[in-house]
Amino acid sequence: MTLWWIGDLVLLLVVLPVVIHLLDGVLSATRAIVPSVGQVAAAAAAGSRDLDAVPLLLTTQEQVKQTVGLVAYYGGSLDAILDDA
Repeated sequence: MTLWWIGDLVLLLVVLPVVIHLLDGVLSATRAIVPSVGQVAAAAAAGSRDLDAVPLLLTTQEQVKQTVGLVAYYGGSLDAILDDA
């Protein structure tokens, strides 16, 4: 029976404090994650707002095509005017 008491004391005085210390480290690491998650969420929200204008690119591309066509037409007319002069 004395051997059981010695084993219980070793468990209580050696192993239990080590386990508590390790659990404290895990808890502090877990608490350190929370601000990082908040920063990631803020960055993701900002990135999402930046992508809100993407549909406007389709209209911009169409306007560029029209503008290039008009400039080419104007350039062709200018060539004809200058050749006549």
